[in-house]
Amino acid sequence: MVSNEQRRRQLAREKYLRQQNRREAARHKQRRRYVVIASTLAVVLAAGGVVTAVSALSGGDGDKKKSDKASEPTMPTPSPTPTTKAPDPCAKGAKEAGNKKPKTMSWKKEPALTVDQSATYAMKLETTCGDMTVTMDAAKAPHTVNSFNFLAGKGYFDHTKCHRLTPQGIFVLQCGDPMGTGMGDPGYTIPDENLKDSRIKGNKYPAGTVAMANQYDPQTKKGKNSGGSQFFLVYKDSELPPYYTPFGTLDKESMKVLKKISDAGAAAPDPQTGNTAPNATVLINKATVGKS
Repeated sequence: MVSNEQRRRQLAREKYLRQQNRREAARHKQRRRYVVIASTLAVVLAAGGVVTAVSALSGGDGDKKKSDKASEPTMPTPSPTPTTKAPDPCAKGAKEAGNKKPKTMSWKKEPALTVDQSATYAMKLETTCGDMTVTMDAAKAPHTVNSFNFLAGKGYFDHTKCHRLTPQGIFVLQCGDPMGTGMGDPGYTIPDENLKDSRIKGNKYPAGTVAMANQYDPQTKKGKNSGGSQFFLVYKDSELPPYYTPFGTLDKESMKVLKKISDAGAAAPDPQTGNTAPNATVLINKATVGKS
């Protein structure tokens, strides 16, 4: 016969086992929750730009059909929080520029490589906010420099809007799309270049870097060599995977112009494109490229 003391001990053991089972079940449920959250974040971050982390930023449009493709960077960052609406520091320049529209141009293939690969080139961007000069190294990024030389010579960038400013996570101003939506391109793509540039240390693009936007998706590893005409100017050190061709740098005076633009902040995300446009009206009145 089981004594009262033995029965009491048995009940105590059963209670202890039930408690342990409940605790283990709770820990298992919590672990599963963490896995789901981590997986979701991985997808969101890889999509970057689509969520308009970037576009960039997935501000990227790697899944768009070819006819609707965009050269937005698929940058792994959270969606930027819009800043408070600030005065437009470039309003006067925008008024003087008038309402000129960019040309609609497209080419079936990349232009022939004609730049002097032993030379340094400079791209001057005359904008409504002031002039910015991008020093470009043709030896490290010949296809990219050659493309900018070709497009600028055709007036492709003239009267185009810099359509995106990201004020959180990554800190870039994105330009180079005549459509002003993040979906425009010149009809051809150029190869990725200079991805192991010594200046890109620890997956950090330093302030003053100018790099190509593209459609690369690190999750699927698709979208390589998808750069078009869109590029971004880094106004503050930004942590990004080394998938975006760094082809130029800004000088000190150009950084002052870029700071004026970034200090004005960004608007709320556009419901259709997801872009956070700069509060400053940044229009490229004219772009020219030449040997420096």
